[in-house]
Order: sequence, then C-alpha cells, then structure tokens
Amino acid sequence: MRLVVSTPMAVIVDADDVRHVRAEDETGAFGILPGHGDFMTALAVSIITWRDGKGREHHVAVRGGVLTVRDGALVEVATREAVGEETLGRLGREIIARYREEVREEEEARGSATRLHLALMRGVRRYLDSGRQIGPPSPTIPEAPPPGPESETGGTGQP
Repeated sequence: MRLVVSTPMAVIVDADDVRHVRAEDETGAFGILPGHGDFMTALAVSIITWRDGKGREHHVAVRGGVLTVRDGALVEVATREAVGEETLGRLGREIIARYREEVREEEEARGSATRLHLALMRGVRRYLDSGRQIGPPSPTIPEAPPPGPESETGGTGQP
C-alpha cells in the first residue's frame, strides 16, 4: 500500500510498502490494511501512524484534513498543516497542543462572526419594523422661483 500526506505547499510523506495505517476521525481511531474498501473521512487533529514492510513504525502529525482510501492500495491525506517525523520526535506534544488550540480559536472566531452577523440582521429587522426606509432619503427637486419683477426686466430692474 502507498501513503501520501500532503499540504497545499508540500508533500510531507510519500511512503511505499505500507502494511498498516492508523488514523483518527471524530468517531475515534481506526486502522487501514492493504485491500481496504474505498473510504473517505474527515480527520481530527491527531497523529497518523503507519508500519512499513520491515515492521518499523512512523508518525506524522496532522491538523485535521481528509483521508481517502482508493482501490485498497492508496491512502491519501490532504491537510492544511502537517509535521513530519523528525520534528515530531522533538516537539510532538507541543505540536498537537498548538494544532488543537488553533482549531479552538478558529471555532471561536467563527462563532463570534456568526453572533455579529445575527446582531446585524436583528438590527436591520428592528429598523424595518419601525417603518423607516433603509438608504439615503430621496433627493428633493427644488421648485422654480415664482415669476417676479426680476424675470420681466431681465434681472436689471429696468423695463
């Protein structure tokens, strides 16, 4: 089986001879063996683990993403951000904690934006319910001055 983990900027893992992949989605951890049926899932912030043909275990941290299994022979992971094995060995816990905190902050920002949008919509609704119109007032066209002595004399005061 082949495992490919990629971000928009780079391919982080491209491994052949993979015998087992372990990943995690919202429902929990799961395993994939060669010959697995076609499959797609949204990954949680987690560490993907795989074993190669020699039985060695490898790891990569992902900040969520989409995992796809094709033809039981190709496992692809597309993620916004991933950290490879060398860095993960030194910074594993800190990286996962940072990814989780970033996801929490993004969810909080989305919630704040949603609350702001709802408040705006309520304000517009109150304004409309009050009977006022939205937008600038209609321009008024000034009336022409009534004919007077200046219009008969051409503005000079002389007939």
